[in-house]
Amino acid sequence: MGFFDFFQKEKKETLNKGLAKTKEGMFSKLARAVAGKSTVDDDILDNLEEILITSDVGVETTLRIIERIEQRVARDKYLSTSELKNILREEIVSLLAENNTGDESDFIIPKGASRPYVIMVVGVNGVGKTTTIGKLAYQFKKNGLNVYLGAADTFRAAAVEQISIWGERVGVPVVKQKMGADPASVAFDTLSSAKANDADVVIIDTAGRLHNKVGLMNELTKIKKVMDKVVPGAPQEVLLVLDGSTGQNAFEQARQFTAATEVTALAITKLDGTAKGGVVIGISDQFKTPVKYIGLGEGIEDLQPFRRREFVDSLFGDN
Repeated sequence: MGFFDFFQKEKKETLNKGLAKTKEGMFSKLARAVAGKSTVDDDILDNLEEILITSDVGVETTLRIIERIEQRVARDKYLSTSELKNILREEIVSLLAENNTGDESDFIIPKGASRPYVIMVVGVNGVGKTTTIGKLAYQFKKNGLNVYLGAADTFRAAAVEQISIWGERVGVPVVKQKMGADPASVAFDTLSSAKANDADVVIIDTAGRLHNKVGLMNELTKIKKVMDKVVPGAPQEVLLVLDGSTGQNAFEQARQFTAATEVTALAITKLDGTAKGGVVIGISDQFKTPVKYIGLGEGIEDLQPFRRREFVDSLFGDN
């Protein structure tokens, strides 16, 4: 086994371990629901609906999945319980595909993207936003990219301190100002410095407070306008970080942030140790936004690019 194969195997094990509770919750309930039955009937579908909703797949997405299975039952006239798991799996893969959630290959910037490639990171406090930024910086740097960080969450002293610690740990420059400074001004300084030093990637942290939608919208719009003046087209990516372990709360946060700004990608953290991993499927489906990264632990390597097929394979217990 080569080093790369070993590395991939390790990542797969982290994914399996991270999704173990969700898998256990979903499929042990499903096994009980079909026990002693050979064909899929209304009772089983009612149970499946409840299982998906309690796994935080979300009501709307669950109803879409159930409807698709019902159409199959109506078409084929007969559906055995042994086939149900495979059909459920196919439907989840196809739902993720519809939301442009692909198989992210690695921590790279899209081909043909202008440099510096600017990622504006949004999300409420406590979801692992700054940690996600630090881990992204580490992975991009490991792939040979020149990375700059911008501490534009000037509302919280701890945020500037935290991102500075990550910058030191990873060995990338952090552009910051004093607490209470204008976030747009920090973003301007960061992009100006990054541009002057031929940076490949710039990651900008933003304030994680949902004080009110209009205030949030105005602040993020101002930051974007200022960045666009320095690097036309920036930010090329707006990454919303959500805590997967909060289940329905994550849906509510996604609703508020997608209303306040154009979110182009999702990072869902803290999936290890929770049975709410279904949230990945539901949020991606409901907001039609691709999941780009998932957090599966505290370690610096535990942030992974989201790979649709691998995620579903781990969820359904296929290695």
